[in-house]
Amino acid sequence: LGSRFLAVVTDIALQLALFVGLVWGITALAARTSVHASVTSRAAAETALAFVIFIIFTIFFGYFILFEAFWHGQTPGKKLLGIRVVRDGGYPLDLSASLIRNLIRIAESLLGFYAMSAVSALASRENKRIGDFAAGTIVVRDAKILSPASLAHAFSEPTYASTSFLDGEERELVHRFIERRDSLPPARRAYLAGELAARIRPRVSPELAQLPDESLLERL
Repeated sequence: LGSRFLAVVTDIALQLALFVGLVWGITALAARTSVHASVTSRAAAETALAFVIFIIFTIFFGYFILFEAFWHGQTPGKKLLGIRVVRDGGYPLDLSASLIRNLIRIAESLLGFYAMSAVSALASRENKRIGDFAAGTIVVRDAKILSPASLAHAFSEPTYASTSFLDGEERELVHRFIERRDSLPPARRAYLAGELAARIRPRVSPELAQLPDESLLERL
């Protein structure tokens, strides 16, 4: 509950910053525009007012819907706190689920500033608010997957790998033989396998050295 509350506070702060920036921009634009009483000016003012209302609605209500739907279940606040919204079962959040949970958010925010949400989250075993129950969603923590300290070490080949015994030219010869052996006459196939294996066998481990010619090349 604490992480969700801090995430909401962070998002509201960002919304207010966007709103203040919008009001400042509109005020600055209006100061440079002369006001006329003509019908054209009144129509322009009404259009501008409708646009402002649309932008305000988008900032305060579309913010959560769009971020969660198209940013992998996260808003900037959720990302900062390391949580995200997913559908029940761990499936990615889609637009319809984001729309449902955030339309209900409007009512939750108006009724005691998320007080009902807090009660629902505390009473629920999975810390779900009312919007989560309606949309079939759940808020989870983001697991931090640590990358290997050294990818080269993590994916290093075992000691019997071909790179331990062959140079680049030899690897290419073995590879070409394995690819073309089925098209070769049996005698030619056995001869080439023997030549390649004899060239390599002194350098391999005793376990590999005991293998038949073609089996040795296959392993390499």
